[in-house]
Amino acid sequence: MRSIPGVRVAAQSSIAGKAGQAPAIVFTTSAGTFLEQNVLQEELFGPVTLVVSCSSSAELERIARQLPGQLTATIHGTDEDLATHQTLVSVLQKKAGRLVFNGFPTGVEVCAAMHHGGPYPATTDARVTSVGAQAIKRFARPVCFQNLPDFALSEELRNRNSRKIWRLVDGQLTKDDC
Repeated sequence: MRSIPGVRVAAQSSIAGKAGQAPAIVFTTSAGTFLEQNVLQEELFGPVTLVVSCSSSAELERIARQLPGQLTATIHGTDEDLATHQTLVSVLQKKAGRLVFNGFPTGVEVCAAMHHGGPYPATTDARVTSVGAQAIKRFARPVCFQNLPDFALSEELRNRNSRKIWRLVDGQLTKDDC
C-alpha cells in the first residue's frame, strides 16, 4: 500500500513485531484514489487500517456500493449518524456477513448469535458460516440411515438415548428415548 500514489501512512507502531508478525499501521487516502485503485478495495487482515476521506454521504455510499463482499463492515458514529445513514447500512448489509457498530471485529466465538454469512469471502454459501454455532454445517455431511436396525446405528442415533444428549426427534429437541 505504501507504493500506491495517493496513499499515505498516518501512523505506524514503533514496536517491531516478532518473526512473522507485522506492526500496526494506519493508511489514509481520498475517495477518488480508493475508487481508482482496485487493490485498495480488497479486504485487509491483520493490524492495518485504511481510512478513506469522503466529501459527502453520496460519495461514501458510492464507495460502499463498489465494495466486493466482506467478512465485516464497521460503522463508527452516533445514534443520530446511524439514523441519518440508513441507506449506507442497507448497502453494507448486502456486502458483509457481520455489521459492527462502534466496535471492532476482533473476535469470534462459538455461539448462536455469531454468524459470518454474506457474500464471498464471508462464505461461498450464505446459509453457512465459518464461525458460531452454525459453522459445524460447513464440515458435516448428512447421511440418512433408512431401515437400519437399531443395533447397527451409532449409540447417538439409537432409540435409547443412553448418553442423555440433546437430539432432534420428529422436529423436537429432547433427551428422552425414542
